[in-house]
Amino acid sequence: MKKIISIFLTVLLFVSVHAQKNLTIEETVLNRTKLAPSTLKQLQWIKGTTNYSWVRAVMGAEELVSSSGDGSKVKVLVTLAELNAKIRASNLTSLPQEAVFPTITWIDANRFTFESRDYTVTYNVKNKSISAFLRPVFPEKAEHQEVSPAGNMTAFTVANNLFIMKDGKQVQVTNDDDEGIVNGQSVHRDEFGITKGTFWSPSGKLLAFYRMDQTMVTEYPIMEIGTLPATARMIRYPMAGAKSHHVTLGVYNTETAKTIFLNTGEPAEQYLTNIVWSPDNKLIYIAIVNREQNHMKLNRYNAATGAFETTLFEEKNDKWVQPMDSLMFVPGHNEQFVWQSQRGGYNALYLYKTDGTLISQLTSTAAGSASIVTKVYGFDPSGSVIYFQAAPAGSVDRQVFSVELKKGISSFRLLTPATGTSAAIFSDDFSQFIYHFSNSTTPRLIGVKKNDGKESGVIHKAPNPLDGYNTCEVRLFTITSADGSTPLWCRMILPAGFDSTKKYPTLTYVYNGPNVQMVFNNWLGGADLFLYYMAQQGFVVFTVDGRGSDNRGLEFEQAIFRHLGTQEIADQKMGSNYLKSKSYVDGNRMAVYGWSYGGFMTTSMMTRTPGVYKCGVAGGAVIDWSFYEVMYTERYMDTPQENPEGYKESSTLNYVKNLQGKLLMIHGTSDDVVVWQHTLAYTKAAVDSGVQTDYYIYPGHLHNVKGKDRVHLLTKIAGYIIANT
Repeated sequence: MKKIISIFLTVLLFVSVHAQKNLTIEETVLNRTKLAPSTLKQLQWIKGTTNYSWVRAVMGAEELVSSSGDGSKVKVLVTLAELNAKIRASNLTSLPQEAVFPTITWIDANRFTFESRDYTVTYNVKNKSISAFLRPVFPEKAEHQEVSPAGNMTAFTVANNLFIMKDGKQVQVTNDDDEGIVNGQSVHRDEFGITKGTFWSPSGKLLAFYRMDQTMVTEYPIMEIGTLPATARMIRYPMAGAKSHHVTLGVYNTETAKTIFLNTGEPAEQYLTNIVWSPDNKLIYIAIVNREQNHMKLNRYNAATGAFETTLFEEKNDKWVQPMDSLMFVPGHNEQFVWQSQRGGYNALYLYKTDGTLISQLTSTAAGSASIVTKVYGFDPSGSVIYFQAAPAGSVDRQVFSVELKKGISSFRLLTPATGTSAAIFSDDFSQFIYHFSNSTTPRLIGVKKNDGKESGVIHKAPNPLDGYNTCEVRLFTITSADGSTPLWCRMILPAGFDSTKKYPTLTYVYNGPNVQMVFNNWLGGADLFLYYMAQQGFVVFTVDGRGSDNRGLEFEQAIFRHLGTQEIADQKMGSNYLKSKSYVDGNRMAVYGWSYGGFMTTSMMTRTPGVYKCGVAGGAVIDWSFYEVMYTERYMDTPQENPEGYKESSTLNYVKNLQGKLLMIHGTSDDVVVWQHTLAYTKAAVDSGVQTDYYIYPGHLHNVKGKDRVHLLTKIAGYIIANT
């Protein structure tokens, strides 16, 4: 693929001949669903068929319908009124009628299920019959429920212990009294793509689960003010360079009620990531990463004995390795699997034998033709083709591709050629897929394609949901980074009624941290509606994804290693220079705003490039990386003991005295991700230095402010920026 050096896209977003009003902050928060492009409700493939279904409303009455191909022929499967009539006619008097069409899951070509209060209900669209059974009653504090593949058992946790609901009876799997030991929950602070703590075997007879011992981790107080007096909620928070927790993997046999633990070995401070069972239920594969996060081993273990069997292969990097996805077995070829890795510079797919032999590389990492795999959809039933989404290297697009496992890179096929962002939902047999497409001028298209990319038809085209609001123009383009050669993608939103002969203040919305990309070629360009609200208030709103941000390849992402903030600030400075070069920008009225890593960047930009920005708002900001957690921080910074100069250089505490202009810091008092101590320490340093800052807290909120209180937050932010630029 042609390498993108500099592309300038200018598009008109809110196309309307009757623009009448500006957005309100309330609308950007509370009406986001109404202001999102319309879609087909509950659109999904009917299991085992090439028909798809969705819920539509006809004169206000909802009904479940189906179609195939281009959607020109629509069949009504059941109306909500008919469904409720069946419920009324059933002997299940406590089964409630549905106010709206329930969220369904197809079991087969004729039956779907849904949850209704205490019942699981099944409806047959062929013979119009309904059945229901009472679900097991779980304890009030049950969490992390996961149903077995056979559907006859459910794993769940209560407090720190793991349980299984089997035949309507509660079975306790673990019995740890110490609150510092946690079973069946996500570990390693949700890094490495970890989102859960239980893993059913394919047969559903065995359950693997994480056991995390964090008794050696320092307790940290989170102050809760909802009581009188206030109380301290103690959490285990491993800060960079300090002791980390120890994790093992247990395997519980539901037939024998016995548990064994895998022999994952030493050192205890290592990361057990990307757990996956073999199709025959006999083996478990784990990607084990050392605490330094520069060495990964893909290990295989015997699920019956817990014995370590072999290391299939290893990956090393002088900066970091970060496995985010489990291996995927090839259907019908249990001796083969596909692995995702950035070893070649871009996240790519590799085909392996289960003895660790590399068969082939499936996607390119070569300059000029590389694509960054962002999501794998799966294999066709024969296991001959794999389907996935990828970002062509250097672009802000997302497209759907396929590749044949036997032919490899030479069979690489683009299935969605339109410039923009495409995502796919494949039918069970992978012969067709529903695609969702948008770009900066297209709110949403939904269509159906064959698996070779041939179009069957567009089944939904969303109108502009912002018709009737004042128009803003969004531009996607590149500038050159501070290294003089790397293109950086930018997004600029121009004020409503933009006049190039006038001067406008600017707002830079910043994140620029690892694993996050802000600029996309999709509807709104990846921006939140609040940023369009600020453009309607007369600001040029700007974002640049500098080095260190996601989906640009390993060299780009690793430019920040051991010096968080340095290269990012240099690239953000190139962004501010670009803005100042524009005749319509008032270079004396520039503001910056960001949250979390963006809060760190905002604080850094206000004090390490003093005088550039007239004001800044830093929410949930990391202030000193030695205060932040082990897993994230040490990947990018090593430990404070190993990299004292890097930690000193990145700490915003060392630049407080440089502050020029106005700075508002915001923090949730119950934040257990970026703990409150960060911005309190900064405020203390400002007091000690005689520097004036502004500060606002959100009592009881965690790392971000959500719900109706977010209206208050964004009103606070907007008012501060408007008043101080």
